[in-house]
Amino acid sequence: QVQLAESGGGLVQTGGSLRLSCAASGGSLSRYAMGWFRRAPGNEREFVAADSRSGDRTYYANSVKGRFTISRDNAKNTVYLQINSLKPEDTAAYYCAAAGRVGITVSWPLYDNWGQGTQVTVSL
Repeated sequence: QVQLAESGGGLVQTGGSLRLSCAASGGSLSRYAMGWFRRAPGNEREFVAADSRSGDRTYYANSVKGRFTISRDNAKNTVYLQINSLKPEDTAAYYCAAAGRVGITVSWPLYDNWGQGTQVTVSL
């Protein structure tokens, strides 16, 4: 089982940017399709972005399309989520997840491995 560890969260002002990282150990991310999810207090887990195992296809939730970008560096065994033009409603704990699949997966139960999360807080 691959272990995942997110980093890069923090407190930013509206309109700011952050780059979240998800470092993997115990396995190669080149064998996994990856996804990012988030959960705000009192809300359900929400899909944010995903890529295919090859990294050549990506998919985004409508609420983040054009502002968030998922990418990966298999040599560094790390997946990234670049988040721009942040809004207060983006405030949440962000989680990366790995799925032993080839294609893009937006359904969280299909992901096998999860990180511990990193908090993003956007102030007015």
